[in-house]
Amino acid sequence: MLKGFRDFMMRGNVIDMAVGVVIGAAFTGVVTGFVSAFLTPVLGVVVGAAGDFSAYKFHVAGVIFPYGQFLNVLIAFVLTAAVLYFCVVLPVSKATARYLPKKPAVPKRPCPECLTEIPEAARRCAACTAVVEPVVPVQVAAKR
Repeated sequence: MLKGFRDFMMRGNVIDMAVGVVIGAAFTGVVTGFVSAFLTPVLGVVVGAAGDFSAYKFHVAGVIFPYGQFLNVLIAFVLTAAVLYFCVVLPVSKATARYLPKKPAVPKRPCPECLTEIPEAARRCAACTAVVEPVVPVQVAAKR
């Protein structure tokens, strides 16, 4: 029983996931610090609220609605999402597109038995295992 648990814990994907969670938590702290120390005060200067909306509230029938706290959290979320997108997602996507070119699309056709899309050069359907004749390109057929 413990051997199975040990084997599970020593799998590469579990360790990778744990490292990713820890790095993600650390990165969250960095992004939150950047947003609260720089972007929120800049936004406060622009709108004239000094970057802190927590004192904003209204009263209805003796009940206090502190909507300023929600505004602070909402602004922090939007700014954090923007920082992550423009500083992480967009550069990584561009680097991936530049350094890892996409493989050319393989022409496909439907399987005559189950209508699953299969490559034209396939001799057997991966879904229903039906034997199919490969499609011969026109240029190759002309050379024969």
